[in-house]
Amino acid sequence: SKHSDTAQHCKFDTKKIFFENLSGAGKAIAVLTSGGDAQGMNAAVRAVVRMGIYVGAKVYLIHEGYQGMVDGGENIKEATWEGVSSMLQVGGTVIGSARCKDFRSHEGRLKAAHNLVRHGITNLCVIGGDGSLTGANLFREEWSGLLAELVEQGLIEADAVQKYSALHIVGMVGSIDNDFCGTDMTIGTDSALHRIIEVVDAIMTTAQSHQRTFVLEVMEQRRRPLTPECSVCVCYLSYLALVSALACGADWVLIPEMPPEDGWEEKMCQKLSANRAGMKRLNIIIVAEGAIDRNNKPITTDYIKNLVVKNLGFDTRVTILGHVQRGGTPSAFDRILASRMGVEAVLALLETTANTPACVVSLCGNQSVRVPLMECVQTTQEVQKAMDQKRFEEAVKLRGRSFENNLKTYKLLAHRKPESELPTSNFNVAVLNVGAPAAGMNAAVRSAVRVGISEGHKMFAVNDGFEGFYKGQIKEIKWGDVGGWTGQGGSLLGTKRTLPAKHVEKIAEQMRKHNINALLVIGGFEALECLLQLYEARATFEEFCIPMCMLPATISNNVPGTDLSIGADTALNAIVETCDRIKQSASGTKRRVFIIETMGGYCGYLATVGGLAAGADAAYIYEEPFDIRDLQANVEHLTEKMKTSIQRGLVLRNENSSDNYTTDFIYQLYSEEGKGVFDCRKNVLGHMQQGGAPSPFDRNFGTKISAKAMQWLSQKLVETYRRGKDSCCLLGMRARALVFQPVVQLKDDTDFVHRIPKEQWWLKLRPLMKILAKYKTSYDVSDSGQVEHVIHSRPKDSDASVAM
Repeated sequence: SKHSDTAQHCKFDTKKIFFENLSGAGKAIAVLTSGGDAQGMNAAVRAVVRMGIYVGAKVYLIHEGYQGMVDGGENIKEATWEGVSSMLQVGGTVIGSARCKDFRSHEGRLKAAHNLVRHGITNLCVIGGDGSLTGANLFREEWSGLLAELVEQGLIEADAVQKYSALHIVGMVGSIDNDFCGTDMTIGTDSALHRIIEVVDAIMTTAQSHQRTFVLEVMEQRRRPLTPECSVCVCYLSYLALVSALACGADWVLIPEMPPEDGWEEKMCQKLSANRAGMKRLNIIIVAEGAIDRNNKPITTDYIKNLVVKNLGFDTRVTILGHVQRGGTPSAFDRILASRMGVEAVLALLETTANTPACVVSLCGNQSVRVPLMECVQTTQEVQKAMDQKRFEEAVKLRGRSFENNLKTYKLLAHRKPESELPTSNFNVAVLNVGAPAAGMNAAVRSAVRVGISEGHKMFAVNDGFEGFYKGQIKEIKWGDVGGWTGQGGSLLGTKRTLPAKHVEKIAEQMRKHNINALLVIGGFEALECLLQLYEARATFEEFCIPMCMLPATISNNVPGTDLSIGADTALNAIVETCDRIKQSASGTKRRVFIIETMGGYCGYLATVGGLAAGADAAYIYEEPFDIRDLQANVEHLTEKMKTSIQRGLVLRNENSSDNYTTDFIYQLYSEEGKGVFDCRKNVLGHMQQGGAPSPFDRNFGTKISAKAMQWLSQKLVETYRRGKDSCCLLGMRARALVFQPVVQLKDDTDFVHRIPKEQWWLKLRPLMKILAKYKTSYDVSDSGQVEHVIHSRPKDSDASVAM
């Protein structure tokens, strides 16, 4: 049917199990936030409430965390659909969070159990850190005993023990520190990185103006020791410091998991001095709050400042970020992550049985998975134990492959080896950008250049894509030439859409002239077409029989062979930020619906995922055909919603979703049909989605996949130079891993007319968006329901932990 949720132009796997086969009738679900607050918690609460109501369950909000559960009364309230409106863009947690001493006692948990039974609640969704989740698991284990005590005390009837015999727990990790083993990203981490990078970018301008050194202290998660005999009184974890240093290209980073070797002070000063001698006007040093040296001596920001002033005489300032990291509106990533996790948590509660262990909804690569709660907690505590006992290298490994790879990548890019220690490969590698500019391209180029030099190659930069290539705009690029590139938007190399087919002879001539032995192409759909054309030209020109790799970089996220592209996250944040402001503009006015047009060509990724993050009521895309009846149904749906307390509506339209149902047409239709109920406004976002500084996600994603691509090229140069048929590949994120795929194999997966993949994973998010907007639809849950062990939930060769 044309009006089904199944995409017509793209394959969308609809076999299997749909959500309508599951029922929450008769179930009561409660959701609470506990421990420290984190941006995105509200999106998770909203998703749990709306998904729970959607399946017929009663959903309760527990205010003030476990303290509210113990105190009961007005702290436990039944949630309504409208009651969680306008929560997506709010930071922190609107239902409150508190650290509760009472819940740590048996008496406190007894009171909490009584309050839950009074409301018929036996399904609990806990959003918090490992302490909150551990407490929830203990509560679950004690449940039957607590009910028996309540019967003995005459507080509940005897039949309540049978009726409420089991307490089911599902957790979501809300923590800005990303310190929980078992998930690649926790709710709030990406938003905290946004706050840090915003500050660093702002500081860099004043540091550059005055030739200053800035020492930034990043707030980190602190943990108490596991045992009294541990020599370290407080343990810190430092994901934010490490990743922010990687994202901004900091000169030096100090973290507790890997204390610096003795004599680090002299090495740091030498590096700062060398950078200044190389015409760099500023230095950035990032220090984790709990940084220590090998002798457990704290490394403070004041110590570093005094060290730099004394040894180098540099003008040095200190900035302590503190709780600014917890503040502000959640990023697009955190809203989407929290929404997906919230829906998955409800599914987990519906499917649980008396024998099902408590689980945590986690992110692995780009997939939601369920992992046993206590396995995660125990692994997390092993990290703490290793650090307490000074087994730092083991602590880094226990932190997970993501953390370990981030640390290795930072060292590779930030610390240049002396020329005498570099390998000599005698290979020349060229890097260029193709297609439209995308935020994060410059971070990818910087990473490629520095990794290539570290591998012993001579790196060449090509300006203006393949147009510059055939014109000879090629020059060697050095280590210092790419300093400060990570935070720059657009393409500093320049980029054009010119395809090489008409100029292969001239390009081959330039490759001979500069003895180019490998090629790294960073770009969007045009980049894929370019590599296919060069691959076909191998039959005529031997110069193209070299290793070639493409990195997907486009805001449209329309490249086959990858779930995500460099630049798409920055564009999503621009869309979400604008939608937030547009919705806020209607605050206090009469009911209003906004029609927003997004970019993306024929690919509906930005409209769909942006709509999910912004809380849209509808998103019109090319992949899911619509007609006048669909438009009319959406107007009627909004009209019904506007009769409640909801004051604003949001509709997104992808620019090429329909030739006839244009943004103007939809605006006029909504305006006419909504007369007397709501008025309408429209906005075409345009190229603002393409500009701006890259998000932390795009900086790190570009940096990490570019480093991996260069290492692959180095390997191919040695193994299959001039011989290998599989040496023309795209490196993309596929579900849980970064995968190299020969471009010729991607041809069958591609709709070249409309420049989109035939299969697109994000189409599965459209029913989710509709459910959260109160539409009746089917939801594919075939990927849900599998509980995985922590050690088996990560691919052996995956460092793709920053995926959405």
